[in-house]
Amino acid sequence: MNTEIDKIVRTLEMNPHPEGGFYKETYRSEGIIPENILGSSFSGKRNYCTAIYFLLTSDNFSAFHKIKQDEIWHYYQGSSLYVHVIDHNGEYKRYEVGINLDQGALPQLVVTAGCWFASSVTDANSYSLVGCTVSPGFDFEDFELAERKSLVQEYPKYTEVITQFTRI
Repeated sequence: MNTEIDKIVRTLEMNPHPEGGFYKETYRSEGIIPENILGSSFSGKRNYCTAIYFLLTSDNFSAFHKIKQDEIWHYYQGSSLYVHVIDHNGEYKRYEVGINLDQGALPQLVVTAGCWFASSVTDANSYSLVGCTVSPGFDFEDFELAERKSLVQEYPKYTEVITQFTRI
């Protein structure tokens, strides 16, 4: 790991994330939403909202996954971040989260609940430090990591990007 990345991971007390990169939960609301209010797709209660720091390096990627909630991405520091999304209509789009506004980047991006998404650092030999806010609050029960074979079967026209951003 390079010195700047190592410093960020240490300073923010980040841990490896199952989808790739590093994370640190920074907020979990005290308020709770009961299971009967959330609907049938959730099992158990959830906090109103959660937030994390997320750090990704250019020699890693965040693998395709989906969650049951909307996720808001916030850019903080480093290279822009590409967020690769396959939406509910089966359409793929690559978004850029960063501050290069004149080049189409957005400082915030919402990934809609239930969409498959992955992310990668835009610049070589760099990193992206972003934040992710989820509501209702994130729980690993709501997280599904994509399996390459089944995702390619579902979206064969995106075989190249799916293969690039899956590990299993």
